[in-house]
Amino acid sequence: MAKIGVGIIGTGSIVNIYLKCLSEMDDVEVIGLCTKSADRVAKVKSEFGLPVFSDYASFLALPEMDLVCVCNESGMHSEAIQAAAKEGKHILSEKPLEVTTEKIDNLISFCEQQKVILGCVLQNRCSSDYKKVEQAVKSGVLGKLLMGNASINWYRSEAYYSKSEWRGTIELDGGAAFINQGIHTIDLLINLMGSVDSVFANVQTRVHKIEGEDVGVALVNYANGAMGTITAGTALFPGYPERIEVYGEKGSVIMEGGKIIDWNIKGEEHVKIDIDRMESGAADPKAIGYQNHKTVLQDMIGAIKRNKKPMVDGVEARKSVALINAIYKSSRIKKQVQL
Repeated sequence: MAKIGVGIIGTGSIVNIYLKCLSEMDDVEVIGLCTKSADRVAKVKSEFGLPVFSDYASFLALPEMDLVCVCNESGMHSEAIQAAAKEGKHILSEKPLEVTTEKIDNLISFCEQQKVILGCVLQNRCSSDYKKVEQAVKSGVLGKLLMGNASINWYRSEAYYSKSEWRGTIELDGGAAFINQGIHTIDLLINLMGSVDSVFANVQTRVHKIEGEDVGVALVNYANGAMGTITAGTALFPGYPERIEVYGEKGSVIMEGGKIIDWNIKGEEHVKIDIDRMESGAADPKAIGYQNHKTVLQDMIGAIKRNKKPMVDGVEARKSVALINAIYKSSRIKKQVQL
């Protein structure tokens, strides 16, 4: 097969990561970019040296484009994905796939009808430390699971929200701390612990002038009988590395900032590690590496070439959004919500 032609919708800071990843891959070619702002076309073209379009029709008409990476505002993913799917393009979307499960269900159905592959970027699944934890949990090393906790106790300045038209809005961000900052860690947690039976939550907006929450907590009951908590925030100065704790009858594992910091299994040597916090986006959204994104992109290219499911398809991407939607509903109605 010839090189896979790739186009990108959205020209925010995340595009730099995509272009860096794609530049290191021999079997792809970046065809063009699309921005919703006609005023930005010249600036973006000058910055990246690529063809830039301000309307989907012209952008998606490029015949050499096989894959569209959707990197615009979360609540506008549906429009972009459906437009690409109508033209027979495969799609890899940034997280969340959409801001509600209803929209995600529609996208899954639509892409199936159009016979295009739909993938979602939840790149933290690719880290070597996480894969080690996943293998330990799923092979039974920890025994029966008892508790699974996550904390995404981060900080974002007021400028982070005030300089953006969409961050922290219900329509375009779907909320704030849980669905934007927290979703990666929540995805990892439920991938380890299994499906969620119910949740009771409280989210609040305490500091920032936004519609979504900047602090919240949820009590989670898993279908396998385990329990746990999830806390998230963007008002928790100075921001701490995201953390996952998994406890089983035979031991426990703790991760911080994507790294295993405590491995304590009965009959095994106890391992405790101090880590460099700079890999976490706890206080700076740009303080993340790009290798996991590259792995996701390589997987998607392979999925297209071999006509197979990507690492995270629509069904997998739906799971974390379903839990987050339930967290918001529980807080809104002040009752436990069944999933």
